[in-house]
Amino acid sequence: MSVTARRELVFLLLQYLDDEEYKETVHKLERESGFFFNMKYFEECVTNGDWDEVESYLSGFSKFDENRHSMKIFFEIRKQRYLEALDRHDHAKAVEILQKHLKGFSRHNEGIFKELTMLLTLENFRENDQLSKQGDTNFARANMLAEVKQLIESNPVFCDKLQYPSFKKSRLRTLINQSLSWQHHLCQNPKQAPDVKTLFYDHSCGPPNVFDPSPVNKALMRLLPKAGVFPPIGSHGPFQPAAAQHTASLPRWMANPSSMPHQTVTAGPIGLTAPNNASSLRKRTPLINNPAMDYQTADAEPVFKRSRASGVSDEVNNIPVNVFPISFPGHSAHMLDSSKDLPKIVIANFSQGSAVKSMDFHPGQQSLLLVGTSIGDITVWEVGSKHRLFSQSFRIWDLAACSATLQESLVIAYTASVNRVIWSPDGSFMGVAYSKHIVHVYSYHGGDDLRNHLEISAHVGNVTDLAFSHLNKQLCITSCGEDKSIKVWDAVTGKKLYTFEGHEAPVYSVYPHRKEQISFIFSTDVDGKIKAWLYDDMGPRVNFDAPGRSCMKMAYSTDGTRLFSCGTSKEGESYLVEWNDTEGEVKRVYNGLGNRTVGIVQFDTTKRLLVAGDDFRIKFWEMDNVDLLDFSDAGGGLPASPCVRFNKDGILLAVSTNENGIKVLANANGIRCFHSIENCANDASRIASGTLVKGLVVRTSGASSSSPGASSGIADRSEAMPMVVSLNGDCRSFAEGKLRVADQLEKFKFWKMGEVNEPSHLRSLRLPDSLLPSRIVRLIYANSGGILALTLSGEHKLWKWQKNEQNVLGKATTIVPPEFWKPQSGISMTNDILETHHEDSVACFALSKNEAYLVSASGGEISLFNMITFKRMVSFKPSPPAATFLAFNPQDNNIIAMGMEDSTIQIYNVNTGEVKITIQGHCERVTGLAFSTILNVLVSSGADSQLMVWSLDGWKKQAGTFLKNPAGRVSKPLSQTRIKFQKDEIHLLVIHDTQLAIYEASKLKCIEQWVPRESGGVITDATFSCDCQSVYATFEDGSVSIITTRTFQHRCRIYPAAYLPCSPSTRVYPAAVAAHPSEPNQFAVGLSDGGVLVLEPPESEEQWGSMPPVDGGGPSTSPPGAGLV
Repeated sequence: MSVTARRELVFLLLQYLDDEEYKETVHKLERESGFFFNMKYFEECVTNGDWDEVESYLSGFSKFDENRHSMKIFFEIRKQRYLEALDRHDHAKAVEILQKHLKGFSRHNEGIFKELTMLLTLENFRENDQLSKQGDTNFARANMLAEVKQLIESNPVFCDKLQYPSFKKSRLRTLINQSLSWQHHLCQNPKQAPDVKTLFYDHSCGPPNVFDPSPVNKALMRLLPKAGVFPPIGSHGPFQPAAAQHTASLPRWMANPSSMPHQTVTAGPIGLTAPNNASSLRKRTPLINNPAMDYQTADAEPVFKRSRASGVSDEVNNIPVNVFPISFPGHSAHMLDSSKDLPKIVIANFSQGSAVKSMDFHPGQQSLLLVGTSIGDITVWEVGSKHRLFSQSFRIWDLAACSATLQESLVIAYTASVNRVIWSPDGSFMGVAYSKHIVHVYSYHGGDDLRNHLEISAHVGNVTDLAFSHLNKQLCITSCGEDKSIKVWDAVTGKKLYTFEGHEAPVYSVYPHRKEQISFIFSTDVDGKIKAWLYDDMGPRVNFDAPGRSCMKMAYSTDGTRLFSCGTSKEGESYLVEWNDTEGEVKRVYNGLGNRTVGIVQFDTTKRLLVAGDDFRIKFWEMDNVDLLDFSDAGGGLPASPCVRFNKDGILLAVSTNENGIKVLANANGIRCFHSIENCANDASRIASGTLVKGLVVRTSGASSSSPGASSGIADRSEAMPMVVSLNGDCRSFAEGKLRVADQLEKFKFWKMGEVNEPSHLRSLRLPDSLLPSRIVRLIYANSGGILALTLSGEHKLWKWQKNEQNVLGKATTIVPPEFWKPQSGISMTNDILETHHEDSVACFALSKNEAYLVSASGGEISLFNMITFKRMVSFKPSPPAATFLAFNPQDNNIIAMGMEDSTIQIYNVNTGEVKITIQGHCERVTGLAFSTILNVLVSSGADSQLMVWSLDGWKKQAGTFLKNPAGRVSKPLSQTRIKFQKDEIHLLVIHDTQLAIYEASKLKCIEQWVPRESGGVITDATFSCDCQSVYATFEDGSVSIITTRTFQHRCRIYPAAYLPCSPSTRVYPAAVAAHPSEPNQFAVGLSDGGVLVLEPPESEEQWGSMPPVDGGGPSTSPPGAGLV
């Protein structure tokens, strides 16, 4: 075989192994073949400090003395490894690295080797002048990695090994399918519905009526168990007297647990109650009702469309062939009549921005879709209007209250994945389970109004699943996690009610349920163990193996009468089964799931249908028939195991896509309801001039209501619905029978913006201060809850709330004053100031992502401070020109973007002390900078009222625009224009003294503009609330406005008399504003007299003012001119 052919075959294998998630094997093949250097994997190893793997992987492509580039690469890696050992004071390891790994370089440069040896004599190697700027381990690794990557890219050894070739997905599968199909063309006795079982032998159809099972068939038949049931076994023997009162109502398999040892269940489908199910697993038949379909991968061309071998008839050529990886069972005639009810038409596409991990439709407003992603984002989509109602990135609300373990993990990486999102049964709460310890609970108040409710440190490590349920009329949350426990919490107070322990492996899923007046919980773990628990301390009442020891989830049908489970074993076998929940036996095993599923297959239920995401498709079953009803690829683009989720009535189906998106599919009823929502929205817009109908409740005629036994594990999808859209398009309410759109306009007559003009209308706290008064020019909250301010005199002030009896969590509050904090050394952080430019200078600062460093300037040199010791680590860039805005690159704390007084932007590397590039474009000084890692851009603003977008790849200008000046308004000369990204890092808040505006950053398109009335004075500052639902804006007249983000309408206005001291001699106003990082209704203002105040709504109120009224409970877009207040 030629080198080219071998290379291409290796790439096919790499693609297949990667699809199947054989990660270790992928990288081993990369190293051993030497055809592809995986830079991403190399970066991960370096970042994690896995130095043995770094060198082992690298050695598959180059030896250390192959050329000067290779020698430099190996030297930098070994030097970093040596310095880290010194930093840990592990001198023994350092000496070992010096002797074994670095001594070989002495032949080429003996001086460097001697210098490295001398570092052993220093207490801190940073005492060496050349290493004085060496940052902490993470920074040092990042810098070293950047240098090594450049060396690799310039090394001729790697010239053709860094680019992965472009070819179709699942290419190896497609080639195998083509091969098997070709073999069948050559059969002498081709069958109508051949079933290729193995790749180990050439395919050949035997003579008619002759059964000659292949070796695989024979092995499978030997493994199939006899029909039987799970023994009713419990780990604690018969129930104790305390539980006897429940025994009569319990299912027999829970009420009469056996004391006999547990019987091990085989890996195959088990507990079959009818022989036909077992036989259906032995011999799978094709979809006979669709003879033109060829079940290959999504990008494989159908067999009958390809050119055929000479002499093969059209009849033979058109025979469908069931090929690798799976074959599908056939339809039955009566099932095809039901296929019209399946949601298979794509009606909406949403771009989520990151991989979708979990979804849930609102139980009442069934067009609201809740989504959680792999980077911790949660989003609420309105399917009918295709609007994003709510978006929130992962953030700890109260870091001080978290465990030390969680805090340490967040220092390493302030990210977490969403494992589960779910609505409560009535839709008033929403829960999120994260991959790091935490459960978040939000309260939902209609429209886009979601508020932080509870932050629970639920488990050690991964929180794998979450469910709501009612226990004695009390709303509870059940969680499970990597720590092998199940916990039950009060959903209102967050109090822990129960802890269940007994699993020997991490718990994968929980499903609370109530049947015949008995409440219990099913739980499953990653080793395939199923347990059932009553709400007591007597341990699991049921303990047995899942089919195939699969990692699975359980769910009841939406009417609460039938129990199902679905999952995938460690061997890649997937199982979808129905249980007899009275006897504890498997009732049905459904056919059609693939033998090799990437990940764990996901499923959902309606009243009579099952759906699963498998083999890049959506597959449907009727509950009463084990054969596959139908399937759909939703137009393509689905992952191997997509997430799937029905709405309550089963007329809408959400499915995740490969491109970090979501497709929503509908059946005929769903399409009619979807159009009804659009029509109602259009009617409302014609009458209300922009009033947007959102959150309408979708209801189909004939859909049954939830029975009392319906599960709350997957939201009960209850029928508490304030408004419905019927199939004929009428908008109706239960109270009136018909919704009049004009009535919605009447609501504006009765709604009034909240006004706060007395101290009793809010809670405020002026922070203690021992420094001389000087205007606050910059203000920020730290994630830990402290507040940092910069004054016009160049001094920094830091306040921290301490834990005490009045403030147990030590969080920022107006109830208890904080400590004006300084380190024990008593030193302060003060910027260099040029007296000649004192009043005219633009002060600025930026806090690093891990909050360990502060970079700050007040017209003079730029200073880098250590936030723990307050020591100035380094000063650089003396003026002129002076720095006027600073921003850390969120992906690399060593890179700082500096806006300058001379209108340039300089990209500065702190580690090397060099300016990497100078960007020119503005005409006046730069007054704002903001990075977006999502868009991979830097946005800048200037005193010239100009906005510009710069690509981080090459720093080229992508877009530019000037602010639209409001009619009749004249701004001050050289007014500051500041910018702040929303959490989605796509939308941008622009702050100018004459206006606030929201821009779509990539194209700098103005979406909303808000102009204050002239009597209110100029805007001094503004910022988003932490949930990005509101904007806090401050004014020179001393007032503060709280404005809704989506509609740019006033929610509340705070007048100076409510919070500022009355002083006729001096005019005091808020010059800076900052929002609390986790409390959406708390913010702080920095005053012109040097004071800092924290403001909160009164205890009797949960938020500032109220949302403007809208149709359907959601926010309204402003009628023309409504934003000009």
